[in-house]
Amino acid sequence: MVADSAGTEALERSYRILSGDDSDERACEAIPDSACTNLPRNYLLNVANGSCTKLAEQLAGPNLVLPWLLAALGTPASVTGWLMPVKQVFSLAPQLAVSGRIRRVPERRRVWTGAGLSQAAALLAMAAAALWLPPLEAGLAVLVLLAVFSAASGAGSVAFQDVMGKTVPKGRRGRLLSNRAFIGGALTVGAGLGLQYQLGTEAPIPVYIGLLLGAAGLWALAALLFAAVREEPGATEGGRSPLAELGAGWALVRSQPGYRRFLVVRALLLSVEIGMPFYVLHGRAVSDGAVLALGVFMLAVGAGNVLSSPVWGRFSDRSSRQVLEISGLLAAAIALLALGLGELAGSQWAAWMYAPVFVLLGIAEQGVRLGRKTYLVDAAPKDQRPLYTAFANTSVGLLALLGGGLGFLAQWLAPEAAVVALGLLGLAGALAARLLPEASEMLDFRP
Repeated sequence: MVADSAGTEALERSYRILSGDDSDERACEAIPDSACTNLPRNYLLNVANGSCTKLAEQLAGPNLVLPWLLAALGTPASVTGWLMPVKQVFSLAPQLAVSGRIRRVPERRRVWTGAGLSQAAALLAMAAAALWLPPLEAGLAVLVLLAVFSAASGAGSVAFQDVMGKTVPKGRRGRLLSNRAFIGGALTVGAGLGLQYQLGTEAPIPVYIGLLLGAAGLWALAALLFAAVREEPGATEGGRSPLAELGAGWALVRSQPGYRRFLVVRALLLSVEIGMPFYVLHGRAVSDGAVLALGVFMLAVGAGNVLSSPVWGRFSDRSSRQVLEISGLLAAAIALLALGLGELAGSQWAAWMYAPVFVLLGIAEQGVRLGRKTYLVDAAPKDQRPLYTAFANTSVGLLALLGGGLGFLAQWLAPEAAVVALGLLGLAGALAARLLPEASEMLDFRP
């Protein structure tokens, strides 16, 4: 009994430190009383889950590590250029099809758990393909497995938004997301430092394979952590077919001007989330393709996450709309900085001097992610969150195919052309976010 009391007290203390909730009377708006009782446990499990996934995304993501792996294998650049479009399309576009099915599952944490285990299996299969297949076949296999990985990620994303809305009250969701990103970023910094000691002048394939295996283990651990969340069963009636779900989504677009504006902002700021590989191309050119640049850039992205996540989280709880606006402006500034640093090409310290670009990219990317997730969870009615989330993600996922156009710009013209386009899209996203209503006003907004 004493041990249980001590454990409960430690759990409560850890929750208060991370969430900033120092009130003795916890305000749990829009979640059941039982979920309020389980809030410290669920909050900490969610933070641990997110820390694992954020690190895993950097250890084996299509933005940094997978392009480096395929280049080391000798895979054609035409294959590598499709990594981010495939990730975005398959993680976002199918969400409308699965959201109605997810609604039929009373405890949606089970969906995320299955998705996490599927992602771990896909990474293990990528490692096998890289070890045993010729370069072209390995690259194509990685693209197919990335599509499977991303589809599982999309299903998990819909489930996560709903579980967070049921288990974490308003005013704590932004901080939850920031805690996940902060700890994951700190772990990424450690991984980046470790790579400095593992990578020499030649890129050893076993190191990249090790990163894939480590990421697979982290996804499996994240799935176990999320399975332990205590979630109240949700409503299962009203589940729709994909066609009916599409019709319901279009009805939202027609009837809600605030939601329409959110979709425009979401589409424009997608450029921030898919932009990193194009900065990798530019950064590789500036650093003459130095292998050690991978560790430097990973370290820089992790530092950006660590520096920005606590600020973005608290800011998102106050005004997620302003977070989106500032992130778009920052994306435009990053493009200008990167173009200016292009003059450093050939310098011995070019990779380190280019690193601030990736620090700022990590900050802007976290701002967009935290801002859009917090905005939609806070704005959408609790019984319709899967629909709001899935329709937005499916719509934007189809637009991600246009990201391949940036790849053609980088290949036919120069990486600088893609950087200019990313900066202009970020600026447009900031202007659109300025016209967006606050999350609490989205449903009632009338221009």
